[in-house]
Amino acid sequence: MEKYFMLKENGTTVRKEIIAGITTFFAMAYIVFVNPNQVAAGGANGWLSELGANSSALGQIWNSVYIASILGAFVGTLLMSLYAKLPFAQACGMGLNAFFCTMFVSGAFFAGFDVTKGYQAGLVIIFVSGLIFLLLSITGARNYIAKAMPTCLKAAIPAGIGLFIAFIGFQNAGIIQANQYTLVQFFDFNGAFDAGLSTWIPVVVALFGLLLIAILTKLKVSGAIIISIIISSVLYYILTKSVPNFDLQQIGQSFKDFGSVGIKAIFTPESWSNAFSAEFLGGIFNVIMLIITFCLVDMFDTLGTVYGTAAQADMLDENGDPIRLEKAMMCDSIATVSGAVFGTSTVTTFVESSAGVAAGGRTGLTSLTTALCFFVCLFLAPVASIIPSCATAPALIFVGVLMMKNFAKVDMDDVASAVPAFLAMIMMVLTYSISNGIGIGCIAYTIITLCTGKYSKKDIMVTVISILFAIRFAFITM
Repeated sequence: MEKYFMLKENGTTVRKEIIAGITTFFAMAYIVFVNPNQVAAGGANGWLSELGANSSALGQIWNSVYIASILGAFVGTLLMSLYAKLPFAQACGMGLNAFFCTMFVSGAFFAGFDVTKGYQAGLVIIFVSGLIFLLLSITGARNYIAKAMPTCLKAAIPAGIGLFIAFIGFQNAGIIQANQYTLVQFFDFNGAFDAGLSTWIPVVVALFGLLLIAILTKLKVSGAIIISIIISSVLYYILTKSVPNFDLQQIGQSFKDFGSVGIKAIFTPESWSNAFSAEFLGGIFNVIMLIITFCLVDMFDTLGTVYGTAAQADMLDENGDPIRLEKAMMCDSIATVSGAVFGTSTVTTFVESSAGVAAGGRTGLTSLTTALCFFVCLFLAPVASIIPSCATAPALIFVGVLMMKNFAKVDMDDVASAVPAFLAMIMMVLTYSISNGIGIGCIAYTIITLCTGKYSKKDIMVTVISILFAIRFAFITM
C-alpha cells in the first residue's frame, strides 16, 4: 500500500487517506439517488409521469440508471485510483443528466415516442461522445488542449469552481432559496418561524457545521471535515426527532430492470437506428451538435475540476498544470464509455473530490476508498442516505473558501487577463456550469487579444475552443 501509492512521499498516511475517501463519498453520495431522478424525470411517480408518460417504463429507467450510476462511479473512481493514482472521484455529471433527460427521455415523450427508446437512443449518443473523448485522450489531444489554456484562466478556474461548489453547498442545505424577483435569497427564517415549519433545521445544522469545520481547522484538529459531518448528522436527527430509513426491497427489482433496459441498450441495433434517425433527434446535424456538446461539457468539466482540485492539493507542476493530467483524462474518457454501456449519462470527474482533498487526501488510496464505498452502496444503497445533505453541505462551502485563494494569481492590472478570468469564475456560478464558465472565459480572452494586438501563435488552440463553444451556445440550450 505504502509503496504503490507512495504515501510518505506525498506527506500522507493510510488513516488520513481513508478518512479523506469517506469524506469524498459522503459529499457526493447524493448522486446515487439524484441521478436516476434527473435522467428518468423522477421515475414512476415523477413529473413526466404526471403529464401522462408511461409510469412503468419510467420506473424501469429509474431502476436501471440507479444501478448504472453506482457502477459508473465505482469503475471511474477505481480507474482514477489504480491508474492515475490521484485522489479524484468520478460519477454522473450534474447538469449533463438533466440535459440527457430533456433531449432523450422527456424529449421522446413530447415527440410521441416510447420513453424507453428515447433513453436507449441517448445512451448511444453518450457512447459515441465517449469514444471520441477516448480517442482525444489516447492521441494526447486532450492533454495538449488543457495545457494550451491561458495562464489567467488556469488561475481563475479553481476559484470559479470554489464559488460553484460553495453555491451547491448553500443550495443543498437550503441556506440559499429561489426568489421570483431577485432569483436567489437567504433562507426566510421569519417566514419559517411564523408558519411553525421545521424547514429551518437543515439550515441551522449546515451553518453550525460550517463554523465547526472552521473552528476545528483553526485549532489544527485532524479530520475536521468528517468530524463535522458526523456531529451535524447526529444533530439533524435529534432536532428532527427522526431516524434513518432502511428499505432494501427495491434492490432486486433494480438489478432486473438494469439487465432488461439499461445495459443492453448500446448492443441493440434499434437503439443505434433511433439515435441517428431524423424523427427521433431531428437529423444528423442535431446529432452531431449533441455529440459535440457532450464532448465539450465533459472535457471542460473534467479539466476544470482536475485543475481546481490539483491546485488545492498543491499537485501542480512547474507550468501550473496538474501532475499526471493525461492519465486523469484517460480515466475520465473510459468512465464515460463505461457509463454509457452500463446505462447512464456522462460520467465525469466530480467537483466534490475537493472535499476529500481538503480532508488531507493526496493519493489514489483516497479514491480507492471512495470507490469501495460506492461498491458497498450497490447492495446497501440506504447507507448513502444516512448522511443528510445539510451535514455534507458545510464541507462543500468550506472547500469553496479554500479554493478562492487561487484567484490571487490572476494579474488584475492587465485587463486582458482580468476580464476573461473574472468571467470564467463568475459564469461558472451564474450559469451553473463549469464548462460554460470556461467557454465564456475563452471567448472573451480570444476577442480581447485579437482586438488589442496581443494575439500570438499559442492562442490558436484557445481560439478553436472559443469557436466550438460559440457554436454550441448558438445551437444548443443547456
